[in-house]
Formats: sequence, C-alpha cells, structure tokens
Amino acid sequence: MNDPVIAPSGTLLGLLQRGRGDGTLHALAAPRKEALAALNHCVLSDPRHDWQVENRSLYYARLYLDLDGGLGEIERHLFVPDDHFVTEDSRTGLALAVLGHLASYDRDDALALLRRYAATGSNWAWALDELALRDDDAGLRALAVPVLGRFPATPQGEAELAAAVRDAYEPRPWWLWADDPRDSVGARVRAAAEQGSFDRWQRQMRPTGPRPGWSVQAVFDWAQQGLKRGSELHLPAARCLTAVAGPGDRAAIVEAARSGTDGARCAALHYLAEARDPAVLDLIEAAVDSPSRTVAETAVAAFERMCGDEAVDRARCWVQRPDALGASAAGVLAGRGGVQDAHLVLGALRETVRADGPDAALLWTLVDGAGRLGIACAAPVLRHVYRETASSHLRGSAARALAATDPSFGAGFAVECLWDCEETTREVAALHAETGDVRVVDRLRRLAADPAEEAEVQTAVRNRIGTEGTAV
Repeated sequence: MNDPVIAPSGTLLGLLQRGRGDGTLHALAAPRKEALAALNHCVLSDPRHDWQVENRSLYYARLYLDLDGGLGEIERHLFVPDDHFVTEDSRTGLALAVLGHLASYDRDDALALLRRYAATGSNWAWALDELALRDDDAGLRALAVPVLGRFPATPQGEAELAAAVRDAYEPRPWWLWADDPRDSVGARVRAAAEQGSFDRWQRQMRPTGPRPGWSVQAVFDWAQQGLKRGSELHLPAARCLTAVAGPGDRAAIVEAARSGTDGARCAALHYLAEARDPAVLDLIEAAVDSPSRTVAETAVAAFERMCGDEAVDRARCWVQRPDALGASAAGVLAGRGGVQDAHLVLGALRETVRADGPDAALLWTLVDGAGRLGIACAAPVLRHVYRETASSHLRGSAARALAATDPSFGAGFAVECLWDCEETTREVAALHAETGDVRVVDRLRRLAADPAEEAEVQTAVRNRIGTEGTAV
C-alpha cells in the first residue's frame, strides 16, 4: 500500500493523480510542457493508495500518445542505481505497465525499454510479463540468457529458478525457453518447471491445520495458540467448529463467545454468526465493548458477515452508535436495508464525509447503498465524493450511484467519465453520457475502435451505437 501525497482536485496534477477523465481533457488543453511534467510526476511517483487494484497504466499511456510524449524520464527512473536497492514492485510497476500499453500501441521505444529492463532491472519479472503479452518470439528468446543468468547454478539458485517458473504470471517466455536446444537454457528451464510442479504437489500432500475429528475445546485451544503466535485463525477455527460441533456443544460455544480466551471468543462469535444463533447479536454487542481490540474488531466483522432479517433489524437499532458497530450497522443497511432505511443511510453518508473525509473506508458501502436505494437527495454528497476522493474505485462507485440518483449525470460527470482510468467507470459513461455533446460522439467511436479497450466497455459502446446509430 502506498501513502502518496495527492494534489488538490482542482489542479491538473490532482486530476491526473486521481485518474479522472477531466485530467486528460485539461492536459490536452494545457501547455504541452506543463502537461508532460504532471504526467511524468504521476508515472514516476505512483499516486494510487492501493496500486494492486486501482488502474492508471492505460490512462497514462493514452495521454503519452495524445501528447506525443517522450520516454526519457521513465528511462532515467528505471535505470538509476537505486533500482538494485529499492526493489519493491510499487517503485517501478506503474512505469513498466505504462510501457507495456505503449508497446501495444506500436511504440518501439517502449518495447526497447522493456527488453532492456527485463535483462538488467531488479523488477525484471514484471517487465517480462509485459513483454509476454506484446513481444514476438524472437524478442523473448533473446532474453533467455540474461534472465537465466540471474540464477546461479547452485542448489539455492536452482530452487529460486524453480520458484520463478512456477509463480510466473505469464508463462509464455518460459514455454519458449523450455524448447531451446541449449542445455544451459532449455534443459535448465524444463528441470525447473518439473521441480516447481513437484513442490506444488508436496504442498498439497502436506495439509496443515486442524482436523474435523477434533473436539470443540481443541479447536478453541488451536485458535488461541495461533493468536499468541500472531496468527488470527478465527475464521478457519469457526469452519472447524462447523465440522466438529453438535447440538450438545452449543452451551459451551455460547459461553466461550461470552467469556472465553480471545482466540476462543473470536472463533465462537464467527461460528454463532454463521449459524444465525439467536444469542449471537447480544453477544456481539457485549464483545464490542471488550477491552481486547481483537475481540471488539472480530465482533464487528462477525456482524458484517451475517445474513438475514434479524441482522438488518438490529442494524436499525445500532446505526446511531458513535463507534465501529454503528458504522458497521450503517453499512449493513446500505447493503441490505429497504427503502424505509434511506434516511438512515443518507445520514450516515453525510456524517462519514463530514467527519472522515472523501476517502473513508465506510464510504464504499454507503455510496453503493445510496445508489441501490435511489436516494435522490444524496446526489450533492455523491458529487463531492466523486470530485474529491483519491480512490478511482470509489469514484467509480460514486459515478454508478449518481447514474441512479442524479438526472444531470448524463450531461455532466458522465461525459468526463468516458476518459476515466477505470474501465468500469468508462462502461457506466458509455451507457449514460448524452450524445448531444460532440465530444461524446467522437470518444465513443474511439473507444469502439481501440484494441486496448476492455471488452465490456466496447460492448457498452457498440450497444449504444446500435440503439442510437443515427446520432452516433
């Protein structure tokens, strides 16, 4: 997880960091030097709070193309001496992914940088994955020697090579290298692949954890031992209880949820919540006030996993609580409540934004709930979240909620969403953006023809073109 510094949403840099469609539109209208400086800043200093789930690479690659931007800054970033000391994926991953998309748009300079980095860079595996999708066989075969040279011909080196082959995200290069007639390449890769398969088989033959034949108390002891070692085993222990507990064990499990050790209490709370035991809601309420943070957090998590009307009814009682259980109750109502709960969800949405800002974790559920319940008067708050959040996923949720609650969405935010960094947001825009705006018509055509665009977006665009063919 990154903790980047995000510029204000009204600046060009802030828009590009957030991946908003307006970032592209403003960059194209700004002086080219200023736009490229902001773009390079984003690519070299990853602005995503969670780089593993938020998209930016295609968004930035398209802007490099539109600005006819050079790759000198990316090259300097990749090949600094620090690359061999600061080896986290988050330092170079975004730049490599951008180069991958540029290579798919036939930028030969991007392809050359990826090849060079795969041969010499510390994050070579990422670069190799990008090349596996875009490079030709000859280009990949040329990388066999420099990549295999990273693994010395020692027992440890061969074990590391086997792990690299086994865990490769894109196996195409390894398949090509396995066919190489040279023993130092083909034979070595084949041996590594066989060893990786054997390692996987061994792990499957050595399962760890409790056995269903254990007693209820043995499961509780196992959960507590795990907690002492720093491993939270509440959920697997709850599943084991499902396997070993009988009707006569209920009293012991309820007592463990009320006053057992932390590990036993957490396992029992999850088990009773899954079983929808009539006593569990009172036990959860008591556990939230426990001096143990682990128990209190587990109680909230157990409540959030509950299904059924009884959980929703209790959420209506708890939603006003000024603690984690109150926030959880608001989330339950947002996800499973009815129209009669709209005012409670709206109140929680407004209070969360006011107290915790536009990036609060609870907003994910509340924003979705506002859209699901069609809360029209939530639109001003949703627009604020859309503009200000640094999370492109949360902004996408806000866009979907606005599509369901705000009549002005089609002529407003939906237009800029056609340039958004998230494909799900572009898909929403393709369905709702009003085609009276000439920019919308042109953008829909470009998305339909872009080979790098996601299939879901292109399907939405083509359906829109099919139903509004004359206009588009």
